[in-house]
Amino acid sequence: MTSRAKSDQSCFNAWGAFLTAHAALEPILNRELEAECNLPLRWFDVLTQLNMTPRKRLSMTELADAVLLSKSGLTRLVDRIEEAGLVQRAAAPGDRRSLLIVLTPSGEKTLKRAAPIHEDGIRRHFAAHIRDDEVPAVEAALARIAAAARQDDSLASQVASTGT
Repeated sequence: MTSRAKSDQSCFNAWGAFLTAHAALEPILNRELEAECNLPLRWFDVLTQLNMTPRKRLSMTELADAVLLSKSGLTRLVDRIEEAGLVQRAAAPGDRRSLLIVLTPSGEKTLKRAAPIHEDGIRRHFAAHIRDDEVPAVEAALARIAAAARQDDSLASQVASTGT
């Protein structure tokens, strides 16, 4: 086996391990949030993204990009979160056609209660299995992969919309 083939095999093994870890951890973290706060992990992600902005609001497009959902998928998700009173839709200033999704006080309170539970779950189910000396390499590699994927997706979207 050539060194390139070994390298490829190691990368394929890493990819498989990443997929398996993500697929295993997501339902565990979701179950913990649901049990403690009656808050699905997807909802937590939406509330977190809104909370990280200075005015606690994002356009549908910005929020869809942040939570990695299509706009139609996000619309259905926001409908349910809005029914629970955790977010509300508001007209965008200067553009009546655009909507902003705004974190409500109830949403902030729910997020504040859920965040420590989620952080504890990440510590127990993810961080506890990475040695301290591995953390910088894992973080750097995943950040590069995410940035490249977002760039590739952006370029693909531009090509699809312009036809070039």
